[in-house]
Amino acid sequence: MGAVRTVKGETMPPLMLWIAGAVGATVVGRWLMREARRINAELDAARAQPAGHDGERPSLKRDPETGVYRPK
Repeated sequence: MGAVRTVKGETMPPLMLWIAGAVGATVVGRWLMREARRINAELDAARAQPAGHDGERPSLKRDPETGVYRPK
């Protein structure tokens, strides 16, 4: 527990540890909340666009000689 001790060799008071833990948990909680909102905004934007409509796609026609589909 060297990281918890002060210069004099005494341990930190439990109240200081609780305060440090509460501040750390608050910072992590706020970061997680911001990340969740950012990810949800990206997902909502992706859901708003129609699926499979990234742009104009040409129609395909099968080449009877090779059997390969080619754009019209």
